[in-house]
Order: sequence, then C-alpha cells, then structure tokens
Amino acid sequence: MHKIYYVLFIGFVLSLTSCRKDFDTVPSSGNLAFSKQTVYLDTVFTDIGSSTYMLKVYNRSNKDITIPSIHLAKADSKYRLMVDGMTGVDADNSGQGDGRFFPNVELLAKDSLFIFIETTVNIAEANPTDFLYTDEILFDSTNGPQKVNLVTLIQDAVFLYPEKFSDGTKESLLLGLDEQGNEVWVNGFELNESDPINGNEFIFTNQKPYVIYGYAGIPNGKTLTMQPGARVHFHAESGLIVQPGGNLNISGSNSPDPDHPLQNEVILEGDRLEPRFSDTPGQWGTIWMRGGSTSTVEHLTLKNATVGLLVDNATLNINNSQIYNSSNVGILATNATIANSTNLVVNLAGQACLATISGGTYDFTHCTFNNNWGTPSQVCVNLSNHNTDSSGNNIDQANLSASFKNCIIYGSNNVELFLDKDSAAAFNTDFKNCLVKFNDTGTGVADDPLYEQIRNSIPADGNIKNQPPAFKNANNNNLRITESSAARGAGGSFGVPLDIAGVTRPASNPDIGAYQYVPQ
Repeated sequence: MHKIYYVLFIGFVLSLTSCRKDFDTVPSSGNLAFSKQTVYLDTVFTDIGSSTYMLKVYNRSNKDITIPSIHLAKADSKYRLMVDGMTGVDADNSGQGDGRFFPNVELLAKDSLFIFIETTVNIAEANPTDFLYTDEILFDSTNGPQKVNLVTLIQDAVFLYPEKFSDGTKESLLLGLDEQGNEVWVNGFELNESDPINGNEFIFTNQKPYVIYGYAGIPNGKTLTMQPGARVHFHAESGLIVQPGGNLNISGSNSPDPDHPLQNEVILEGDRLEPRFSDTPGQWGTIWMRGGSTSTVEHLTLKNATVGLLVDNATLNINNSQIYNSSNVGILATNATIANSTNLVVNLAGQACLATISGGTYDFTHCTFNNNWGTPSQVCVNLSNHNTDSSGNNIDQANLSASFKNCIIYGSNNVELFLDKDSAAAFNTDFKNCLVKFNDTGTGVADDPLYEQIRNSIPADGNIKNQPPAFKNANNNNLRITESSAARGAGGSFGVPLDIAGVTRPASNPDIGAYQYVPQ
C-alpha cells in the first residue's frame, strides 16, 4: 500500500514539473564577461572561407538574464556567427538566419554560452592601408551595448584551378596509360602563357601569393619559373606536375637581411594560413617530376606535403633548399638523376626523408637528413635498386649509384640508413666524412655486407657513427648545429665554399652537414 502512495506522489510531482514555465529572466545590464575582447581570425585569402573561431560569453551574476540581441555591427557584415547552435533570424525576424542577428538570447546565472565565428571576405572590402577587415559583435543591454572586436587580415592572391565546363565536367590532366591500357587522369589543368585573367602563368613572381587547386601541369616544351620570394600555396590533394619534356626552374636566392632569412626564398606549402597549421604534415600532394622532365631548384622551402618531391625517372638539380614535415617521404626518387646536390636539408617524414627505388644516380654533398618521426618504422635514408609489386616480388631493377659526402644521416631510431639490394642490378654506394646513426646491434642488418663502409668506420673515409649532431631544435626544423656537435670540423674538402645560409666554410675541415657552426 505504501508503494502505491509513493508512486502516486512521484507522478504528482512530475506533473507539476512538466507544466513549469521557463525560468524568469531579467534584461542584461551589461555585465557580461568574455573569453577575449578581440577575436583575431588569422590571415585568409580573398574570397576563401576562414577556419572557425570561438568566443565564450559568461554571465557571472546570480540572475538569469535575457540579452535583448546579439548582432554584428555592420548590416552587410562578412562575418558569420553561430550562438549556442543557432544561426539567428533573418531580416523580418523569422526563418533561418544568416548568422548576423540573434534576438532575446537567454543566459542562466553562473552560466556561459559559445559563439562560433567565421568569415569569407574579398580584399576589396578590407581597409586599403592595412588590408584588415574588421567588425564588432554587439551585446545589447539596459546600459548600452557591450562589444567584442573582430579582426581579419585579408591577403590577395592569384588563383589557379581547373576550368569547369558547361556540361558540368572539369578540366583534367592525362598521365598516360595503366597496365591494362586505360587512360589515367588526375584533377588538374595545364598552365597557360596567355590566360585571360592571370596573363603568363609560367612566371610566378613575388607580387602576390599563388593558390593552386588540383594539379597544375607544366606541358612538354614549357618552363615554369618561380622568381625569388615567390609564395605558392596548395589546396588539399593538389600539387604541381612537370610533364615529360617540361621544365621547372625554382630560382630563389639568399636573403641579405638576417631578420628575414626567407625573404627571397621560394616557399611551397598548404593553403591553411592559421598558425596551428604551420607544421602540419600532409596538407597537400606533391611536386611530381615525371620521366623526361628537368628541374633546377635553388633556395626552396617546401613544407607539409604528402611527398615533398617525387622525382620519377626525371633529372633534378637541387641546392640550398629545405623540405620539412612530409607525411610520407621528403624526396622519393624512382630511377632518377639527382646530381651535385649541395646544402639540402630534409627533416621529419612519416616513412623516409630520402627514398630511392628502382635505382638511379645520386650525389649529395653537405646535406642534412634527419628523421625524428615518432614511429619505429620510419627511416632517414632508404636506398634501393628495385621496387616490389603487391605480392612482394622484386620488380623494376635498375643500377644504383649513390654518393654522400659531408652529410648527416640521423634520427630517433637505432638505424637510420637502410640499404636494399637486388642482385639483378648494380648497387654502388659511397659515404665519405658522413655522420650516420647506425646502432646495428641486434638488428637484421648487423651482418649485412652492404653496410661495411659505415659499420667499420674506415679512417680513410672519415665517417662518424652514432655521435650526436646536436641540432638546435630538430623537432622545430632548426637543423643548425651547436657547439657540442660531433659534426664540427669533421668534414672533408669537397668544394662547397658556402653553407645553406651563405656562411663561409673553411677550405679544410669544414663542418659536416648543410650548416656551418656559427657561435652565438
């Protein structure tokens, strides 16, 4: 019997609760607090949407309040708000809003709400003196509005992308035929020397950054030149393809201003400009140098690609350049020719900083390869004279000749140099005055004769094994050596008088690697 009375009592209480109206509120008196007084939306390209930013609004009083309205100051504002999951109301106070006006927003005592902020704005709408686009979020109250400032830097750019045709299809690049004879296409377009909007697309200047969607192709017989200071940004799954017979000329130069060391560098990276994306790997595809193409690269900084440089049966001459944060491989070379490469730095890659497959000819002097990627499967340098098919069978064997002089090959694993030989093709490697991470005790390569030159550290070769290069900050891509580095004064005389930063090397016993030590 008591149980019956208990159930009836609970039902009565619930019926009262279900009929209860919303909490009584009072109008906001303007005592809101904010997580930020100014929200800086990091640099965006003209007409390209920003990331989403958050503002938190606090009611620290003991009363439940109603904010009469939350709205943007500009009637035609290019900012968009979402307030606690709502998009606001339209101009006649009905329907789905455009993220500009929110009437009668309730906020309980000691509670908070979230506002999410985005923008898409054209450079023409920014302040012409500083290219800032600004607005305010206004929070009405009985004592006048409170405000939070919004600031975005708008950067103009040259946009390159595949043409969309009237039938709904898009321009594509033909890459050849697969094993079954079917055509292979990729989302992309050919650069044009007389484009009606951009003019000559075969010259990238430093006047505006370039933003590329899809793969930009350099066709047979054409040369793309990137001048000193050029900045190129690639969207996701985008990149550059140097077609057979095409040429890429990246002609950056050293900067005379020590406060702006990358001023004249050519920089290739993703199109997300927010600081949190500055070192995020895998944001875009690759620079693909196809068979029969030739590329010359000077003073390049390439960041955050899937594969930095894909040198596929092509010829590359690269000097004074840096490749960072590749989600797969920094330089992937397939039976390629990379001759007389000097002052090259490749750091951090998911699989390898440098990988050769199917042979090729390679010559690196005063280069720094380092891989602290946080997986046990990564390697710094991987040299192979063959490839493997899906069943693990060796295919595409070709002669390999690889020379490393005054180079650092280092990283976080015990063995950072991997040599993979197929007896059907020649396999010739030579290491002189190199500092190599090679702690092979208990590994599968401990007795492999391919490593004899490194393992025994023959004095005449001048190689150093398992001694710290003492980089300044390898995880932040600072591969300069410090005073305690084993690379100091241990190099041979191989005729590269300046380091990657333009510092003079001594004629004898220079430092190993791309950087000559400079006392602080």
